Amino acid sequence: MPIKIPKELPAFDALSREGVFVMTEARAQAQDIRPLRVGIINLMPTTIDTEIQLLRLLGNSPLQVDITFLNMGTHTSKNAPPGHLEKFYTSAQEIVRLNVRFDGLIITGAPVETLPFEQVDYWDELTKIIDYSQKNVFSTLHICWGAQAGLYRRYGIQKKPLGKKLFGIFPHAVNDLNNSLFRGFDDEFLAPQSRHTASDRDEIAAHPLLTIQSETNEAGVFISTARDGREIYVSGHLEYDPLTLDREYRRDVAKGLPIEVPKNYYPDNDPEKKPIVRWRAHANLFFDNWLNYVYQETPYNLEEL
Repeated sequence: MPIKIPKELPAFDALSREGVFVMTEARAQAQDIRPLRVGIINLMPTTIDTEIQLLRLLGNSPLQVDITFLNMGTHTSKNAPPGHLEKFYTSAQEIVRLNVRFDGLIITGAPVETLPFEQVDYWDELTKIIDYSQKNVFSTLHICWGAQAGLYRRYGIQKKPLGKKLFGIFPHAVNDLNNSLFRGFDDEFLAPQSRHTASDRDEIAAHPLLTIQSETNEAGVFISTARDGREIYVSGHLEYDPLTLDREYRRDVAKGLPIEVPKNYYPDNDPEKKPIVRWRAHANLFFDNWLNYVYQETPYNLEEL
């Protein structure tokens, strides 16, 4: 939550430059308070696990957040329990048709990253959602393949195959600690990665509307943004719970797929030992900062977007 202090206080400008949310008495008196409206397009194969992971992080804030889960009408999920989507999800097509507005929107990853975008069966529907979000959502958070899809749709940024799966826990640097998304972050932080492809770093860096906010030599671009944070592209999975990578690893081993032990995950690199969680604090910080940013900047009346 923001702190209310006099604008004349020297700390006001200093904290503002650091990305700390501060407000004046005049703004505080003029503020209207309402719940944030956040939509989640859940494309992950682990439907319920992903719901829990994202809601755990979104529920860590003191803000009231109203969640709407959205599903793709052009795709039949094989992983959700029978009746689950019908009971708890709303048609994304209907949201787009009605121009329903959200403070925030999350587009998750999906197990389709090795396919060309246009060969994904729900690609046309997803492009309509990405286009719709430009005017009807204040800030859209794209995760993993969802980030690749957003960068490709909006900016033509291509993805390219990696030599082998990027799999494990990797250190990432923050390029601008004064950016509000990284308030409270250390200079370097850890985050899970699990992908076979990457958006082209040179194309992202060369685009005048995109800013690389976090990256590493080993894992590449982690977070990039556009429109002052109204578009956020996260290549990895800060939302993963302690055993998500473990489940992915054992699934692939059972299928006989070529998979290495996830890097920097098991103690002594031993899959028989319980993983140590070293990214939870920054995951909570990132989602708290995103919600706080949305709360501070979204118009009270969403019709003004």
